[in-house]
Amino acid sequence: MRGLVTKSTGSWYLVESEAGKRIQCRIKGKFRTKGIKTTNPIAVGDWVHYEYEPDQDSAIITALEPRKNYIIRRSINLSKQAQIIGANLDQALLVVTLASPPTSLGFIDRFLVTAEAYDIPAVLVFNKLDLFSEEGLEILEDYMAIYEQIGYPCYAVSAREKTNMAEVRQLLKDKTTLVSGHSGVGKSTFINAIEPSVELKTGEISDWSDKGKHTTTFAEMIDLSFGGKLIDTPGIRELGIVDIEKAELAHFFPEMRARLNECRFHNCRHINEPGCVVLEAVENGEIESSRYDSYLSIYHNQDTRN
Repeated sequence: MRGLVTKSTGSWYLVESEAGKRIQCRIKGKFRTKGIKTTNPIAVGDWVHYEYEPDQDSAIITALEPRKNYIIRRSINLSKQAQIIGANLDQALLVVTLASPPTSLGFIDRFLVTAEAYDIPAVLVFNKLDLFSEEGLEILEDYMAIYEQIGYPCYAVSAREKTNMAEVRQLLKDKTTLVSGHSGVGKSTFINAIEPSVELKTGEISDWSDKGKHTTTFAEMIDLSFGGKLIDTPGIRELGIVDIEKAELAHFFPEMRARLNECRFHNCRHINEPGCVVLEAVENGEIESSRYDSYLSIYHNQDTRN
């Protein structure tokens, strides 16, 4: 039997059959995917094959179909374990905020690099528009300009007030979209504004960290009444880059990728080499300095928490 994984709790998976029935499934023994070492061999969005157990109340996943793509992250901890947070995606949407809590440009860039590396179109949604002062709106405009000019769609919304949400609904229609972001950026409020019937629990920002409390514990797929699916994921406190070689990194920055064939040396690292057109573009303001800083941070494998 074939089905779609709609929820993952770590040990059990909720699978929706092609007939629309939902079955609790588990993995028997050592189930590993070829070439990918992760904490979760099965992820929400995966298509799997399963067989019912004797009691017919649950089933065992026996096979995983090849994935079109997936988003993977590495925890910033001693184990350095990787986790797939969603598979078979049409797009990935990152909910970000300039305050309460702030999302750094470095975090945004690492998410975008990950999406580029796995060939997934990415969209940025700047939430909490209702909290912005005039100065904040100017900063928001600057932030959005950084990403729009290199081809990433940006939306400014207030999920709480439902401002500009109609445009986002249109973006999500008939697509499978991963929704991600820091804890506390209003992801659950955002999803409730998109699809009120789901009534996700929302939380307050924690005073001591300004990072927000986790209100989503497990990844889960949500059917949209107007067509399409969302994969709601737990808030990410940090985002580590996985399986990207240093020599490949510049390919995942669109503004650098467009210039790579123009460097004097074919193996240019874009750090201090003579005749580097990327460095020249940074100097001339054609490549945003914050983006180049993110490139250097990832290249040198610096701390990636914020």
